[in-house]
Amino acid sequence: MDRRESLKALLVGTVSTGVILSACEPKGDKGPVGKGVFKDYGRTPDEVQRDGQLADETFFTDAEMKTITILADIIIPKDDRSGSASDAKVPEFIAFIVKDMPEYQTPMRGGLRWLEMFSLKAHNKGFSELSEEQQKKIIDQIAYPYNAAPELSQGVAFFSTMRNLTATGFFTSEMGIKDLEYKGNQPNVWDGVPAEVLAQYDLSYDEKTLQECLKPEDRGKLMTWNEA
Repeated sequence: MDRRESLKALLVGTVSTGVILSACEPKGDKGPVGKGVFKDYGRTPDEVQRDGQLADETFFTDAEMKTITILADIIIPKDDRSGSASDAKVPEFIAFIVKDMPEYQTPMRGGLRWLEMFSLKAHNKGFSELSEEQQKKIIDQIAYPYNAAPELSQGVAFFSTMRNLTATGFFTSEMGIKDLEYKGNQPNVWDGVPAEVLAQYDLSYDEKTLQECLKPEDRGKLMTWNEA
């Protein structure tokens, strides 16, 4: 999953540069998340080693990862434009972030615990065991800070963090970049100043410029104008 540094400020103002620089995963089946992160993008050997060490560590339990995956897909579901957050490996991204930035560990684990207890009190089941309708009904109570009940403030804070991390993970993934239709810098060919403009000012290209900087088809046009 290729992460793009340029989007970090657009998506999560509270997440530092370390989020985007560290939270990457190689393409294909090349090992755990973070293994060899950015080794081809100017990462130092020490940074690559640290990324690998973090990737070998485990913070979230399987049950917590299941809930994180459900939440991520509620936030960014699959549609006719692109896949879901889990399709873009956002849960793996979040799992790496909390190890790379330990300050997220307590808010995330505490929030997951809050969600589990709230679900048990409301439905006598854990959040991942609820129906999709029941899950979304709970999320609706904490997804809109200005409308949420005061006693749900912990859940609101947790879901805001979860939403920010999900958006960052998705829109800095290859799938998210395609969803944004972000083109970035594209290779181009300079065709030179139009021949008629050169003629108007009685100017011309020297032979070296014609040979090295212009496409053959345009080169021929300009040589014609120059000869004229």
